[in-house]
This record gives sequence, C-alpha cells and structure tokens, in this order.
Amino acid sequence: MTARSEAGQVRVKLVRSAIGYDRGQRATLKGLGLRRIHQIVVLPDTPAVQGMISKVRHLVRVEG
Repeated sequence: MTARSEAGQVRVKLVRSAIGYDRGQRATLKGLGLRRIHQIVVLPDTPAVQGMISKVRHLVRVEG
C-alpha cells in the first residue's frame, strides 16, 4: 500500500485525540495542520513532513 495520493503528496488523517500527550506532540499535529479528529490534510511528501508524521504515528493514519 502506498502512502502517496498524488505524485509528491501524502494524505494524513487524525484518528486519535492528542489529549494526554505531551506538548511537543500537540505542536507537531498543529504543524501538520491537524485540528480535529477525522480531519484529512494533503501535505508535500518531504523528509520534514515524514519526520513529523513518524513522531505522531500513533495518532494519525497515512492514507493512499
């Protein structure tokens, strides 16, 4: 399963609440543009974005 919806882009969905997690993880979600549960954002597939996704991988799902 590929994580890329279009060439050079990745779709990220927030599937769990950030309540109870540390400030850094909440800031990472904000940096990704995720505010609400089940919200989907389309982001460029860059190493910086991939690093942010890996930091909060237990809260998000990467959709293809």
